[in-house]
Amino acid sequence: MKQSSPKQVAMPTDVSVITTYRCQMQCKMCNIWQHPTNADSEIRPDELTLLPSLKFANVTGGEPFLREDVEDIVEVLYTKAPRIVISTSGYWVEKTIRLAERFPQIGIRVSFEGLEETNNFLRGRADGFARGMETLKRLYDMGVKDIGFGQTLSNYNAKDLIPLYDLSRTMELEFATAAFHNSYYFHKEDNLIDQQEDVCAHLEKLVNRLLKEKHPKAWFRAFFNLGLINYIRGNKRLLPCEAGTVNFFVDPHGELYPCNGLEPRYWMESMGSLRSGRSFEEIWFSEQADRVRRQVRSCPKNCWMVGTAAPVMKKYIHKVAPWVLRAKMKSMLGRCVSCDGFPAWNVGQDPRQGDLRREKGE
Repeated sequence: MKQSSPKQVAMPTDVSVITTYRCQMQCKMCNIWQHPTNADSEIRPDELTLLPSLKFANVTGGEPFLREDVEDIVEVLYTKAPRIVISTSGYWVEKTIRLAERFPQIGIRVSFEGLEETNNFLRGRADGFARGMETLKRLYDMGVKDIGFGQTLSNYNAKDLIPLYDLSRTMELEFATAAFHNSYYFHKEDNLIDQQEDVCAHLEKLVNRLLKEKHPKAWFRAFFNLGLINYIRGNKRLLPCEAGTVNFFVDPHGELYPCNGLEPRYWMESMGSLRSGRSFEEIWFSEQADRVRRQVRSCPKNCWMVGTAAPVMKKYIHKVAPWVLRAKMKSMLGRCVSCDGFPAWNVGQDPRQGDLRREKGE
């Protein structure tokens, strides 16, 4: 098979391993629990030895802790990357604690969709919030450092954003954000934020709260949340999507995808399979992988998720940093940063990327 030159694209540094599509939650914004994978067909830990050396690995699902061999998966991934973070509902408290006892350097991120009442309604479990909080508190008491929680913003939970942020600060935990979106992954095509101004107003408060923090990491998170506001308002991304270059996803059947936000109604194509009998390098530099990367460059979706936004924020730091510094100076002068205007950066991206209008024939 024809292969592209390694000079055209470097080896990746980040991977997200979708270990399973099984999940005990019944979330309103995700139907993955209605489309579970068969445990016998899910990718095995030994198949992950094909992965290259990386900087970061995310272990996700579904619910990773429904995998009986999740510790074996983590063990293999630690031979590939120095930092691993597991995304979880926090529902399986004892399993999480056992894994953290074996791998105390592990990162754990628990998903909350709001405070207790909101979270339990949206996630379909009456004890979801309590079990997630128990997981975090026990990890904290154990001395695990890389822990935190995150929220996916929607029409239903924006009012809980600042209270959740305040809770994270009180507990000295990391706090991440995302926004309602559709994906093959969720089996949803109707996730829509139609109360845009209300949701964006709460996000603007978060942007200004983050700028008041002392650590520069928080200031760049303020920029990321500016990108969420931009996404919710239906604009093109602040920076281009380069999924499938620095980062990639492995699905439960070993298929490699550039991201988990693909939708068949627009396009969806695998870069190759870990079960193909080829080396990772053969897959990564293949004509098929290049074809997928070309499709990413003209993808009509305007997604803004941390897995694909963070790499380009780093790559184009010379664009991002001036905004961050100006915003921080405003904050230090006691002025609020308005999120009504968005920086428009042309770094040579395909003008078709992030333009859903062309899909609608406009």
